[in-house]
Formats: sequence, C-alpha cells, structure tokens
Amino acid sequence: MNIILLGPPGAGKGTQAQRLVERHGMRQLSTGDMLRAAVRAKTPVGLQAKAVMERGELVSDAIVSAIIGYELDAMGPDAGVIFDGYPRTAAQAEALDALLAERGRKLDHVVELEVDEDALVERITGRFTCASCGKGYHDKFDRPRMPDNCDKCGNSGFKRRPDDNEETVRTRMAEYRGKTEPILPIYNARGIVSRVDGMGDIDQVTAAIEKIVAP
Repeated sequence: MNIILLGPPGAGKGTQAQRLVERHGMRQLSTGDMLRAAVRAKTPVGLQAKAVMERGELVSDAIVSAIIGYELDAMGPDAGVIFDGYPRTAAQAEALDALLAERGRKLDHVVELEVDEDALVERITGRFTCASCGKGYHDKFDRPRMPDNCDKCGNSGFKRRPDDNEETVRTRMAEYRGKTEPILPIYNARGIVSRVDGMGDIDQVTAAIEKIVAP
C-alpha cells in the first residue's frame, strides 16, 4: 500500500503516520528526514544535496527523486509507504508516478487532513513543553495540574517553540494551500483522494484513516 498523507503543519500528520507505521508495518518517507540522512551518510546524492543547500539553494526535484528511489529500493517491494511532504508540485507528482511505476508500485490513497485555520492557530500557539522531560501541554486544552510544575517529572521550567506564533502558522497555511492546489486535481481525477477531519480527537482521526486504508 502506497499513501500520500497531506495536511498543513500542526494537522497531526506525524502522529497519524506513526500510527500507520505501527499498525501496518509501513515506512514513512519524509523528504526532509531523507535529505538529512543522505547528507549524514555522505552518499553520492547526499553530497549533491549538501552542496546545493550550502549555496542556499533549493534541492532540485531530480535529487529528491533520486533519494526517494534509493529508499524504495532499500526497503524491498512488499513494504507499504507513506509519503510525507512529497509531492508538492505537479512536476513532483509526475516524478513520483514514474518512480513507483519503475518498481511495480502505484498510489493507493491520498489522505488529506482537513483543518480549520483559526482552530489550528489556537492549537499550535497554545503548545508548550516541559524543558526537562519534553512532556507536552497546552494553554487551553491540557494544562499541568500545578501551574509551575510538570506532571511527569516535577520540573519547574517550560518552553515554547519560537515559531509557534500566529503569523508563522498562517504563513505556513498559505504555503500549504499554494503547494497542494496543483496536485490535488491530479489525484482527484483518479478518485483516490479522501478527506478526514483533522481537528477531531486523535483516536477519531486514526479510526477515520483506518476506514480508508483498511476498510
């Protein structure tokens, strides 16, 4: 099974992808993670990517495709795949079709986690974590029992990500809409796009995705 999981930052893609990995033994392929791993491993394509990034340029579709092809070959033909963060353009969608076809694969599902922008802003800007153990909290939905102490480890320090602010979240939403608009019609025409309410409870979102991928 080969799936594209779509959704803006904060929609819960990472959580749901991990649950798919655990339930179905799938592999999550995140372009950012794969690029960093290739650079660390100093593979030929990783060295190409490193040189491009050091110049402050965007990594080309050809380099990204080469890394994805390498990962697909390494995992074998029977492993299911979740594509996270790719494709983002019509050209990348075409490249992915070619990569899969060369390996006897095809896309089975494109699952989009739909979110309400204002609610997502509230969800993300309210997040904070324990500075010691990393346990997550939220200003509105999940505050520590004692205002100044972590429920898990008792530490008194908390921290927030500097990019968890309204301006950044709304910019990311605009970027996401701009990037997905070119590819959704391609997959809509094939009848493989399903939409899930990403603002629901985590378990509800998981159950909705399960009905799609394992009816």
